[in-house]
Amino acid sequence: MENGSNQSVMKSTRLLIIGLVAVIVVLGLGLVTATIYRSTAPAPEGQATRVNALAESDDECVVCHKRTTPGIVEQYGHSTMAAAEVTCRDCHEVKQDYPGSVEHEGTFVLRSPSAAMCEKCHTAEVAQFNQSRHGLPAYVAMVGAKDLPEDLLAMYEAIPEGTFNPDRARNSLYHMEGPAVTRFACEGCHNIGKPAEDGSVGQCQKCHLRHEFSLEQARKPETCNACHIGPDHPQWEIYQESPHGIAYATSGDRWNWDAEPGTLGVDDFPAPTCAICHMSGFGTASTTHDVGDRLTWYLFAPISQRRPGWQDNQVRMQSVCQECHNKEFVDKLYEDGDKLVEAINAWVEESNQIVAPLKEKGLMTDAPFDEPIDFTYFNLWHHWGRTAKFGAWMQGPDYVQWHGAYEILHDLAELREMAEEKLKAAESGE
Repeated sequence: MENGSNQSVMKSTRLLIIGLVAVIVVLGLGLVTATIYRSTAPAPEGQATRVNALAESDDECVVCHKRTTPGIVEQYGHSTMAAAEVTCRDCHEVKQDYPGSVEHEGTFVLRSPSAAMCEKCHTAEVAQFNQSRHGLPAYVAMVGAKDLPEDLLAMYEAIPEGTFNPDRARNSLYHMEGPAVTRFACEGCHNIGKPAEDGSVGQCQKCHLRHEFSLEQARKPETCNACHIGPDHPQWEIYQESPHGIAYATSGDRWNWDAEPGTLGVDDFPAPTCAICHMSGFGTASTTHDVGDRLTWYLFAPISQRRPGWQDNQVRMQSVCQECHNKEFVDKLYEDGDKLVEAINAWVEESNQIVAPLKEKGLMTDAPFDEPIDFTYFNLWHHWGRTAKFGAWMQGPDYVQWHGAYEILHDLAELREMAEEKLKAAESGE
């Protein structure tokens, strides 16, 4: 009886194991079949099929880099440049004596192509970029202009934003923090306008991420978020709380991100992104890589002034606004926005008047950021003043109020108290 029972148990166990194996095999075959189907099935209706232009390429750069950097090859294969038969050599290969070149597999290349390489095909875009704040002014705001060669200094001074560094002094915070910090801080954004060894200006890849160079990626506001964030220029945070940002967050997945440049309309983008307002060809506005081309004020300055030709800039920006809003709404926004800028200017001027007696009496040193009053005086305009102005024009009320006006009033009160203490101490001889 015992042997018969054992045999029965063993038989049942074998059947269970065989059944489990069969289930696993069937599931495995199902997964393989599904994977094959997904890789060969046509894309869903309305969704473009991703084509890899390099899938069958026998170009030696492609063949080699499929082994060494396959991710890059995969990205570039899906780009419109690869589809247009722009090769790796067209962007990377240079002559032996080209500035910044390195020897590579029997030829000479630039590890990261300069704007001069991009300019061969994108002449207008580079010219517009060179006149923008993203060009040399971004770099000079970090390091100063004193070390620029004469040709680049002349280029810088011809840009409207070039007037905001009249003493050509090195940015004091950049100098104080040192390269161990600034390599991972200031340079991550301000190098967008860094001169290359060949004398060209800018790093296009800061906005057009390599190697896919996706229209969708360049147009989405998260790309601008890489730099336009934080207490001194919180455009990303402001956008998120604005009606435009809410529209993007709730329906942006249905927008036409790959629409042909220069043809964009409200059917493609029912609400704007950063690119739509500042750069894209939209409605009657032409595409531009000069991010100040449609702006009225120098909002980043301590005391904002009108930009040269601000009336023309305003017409271009308002043409974008009026694709969705009526003229009365837009005119009223501009009228009220101008008043807000003037109000913030008045508060910043008040801060200047508070510290003026201290400077006249030598009670504030010339050294930057060597005592608390320097930080309070700086934060008032550089953080809170700019935030309030950006918040007003981009429709972010919390940033106008609690991250802007309130903080300005708070710092004005602190400045008055600090100034009074210094003046009293000087009078008493302490």
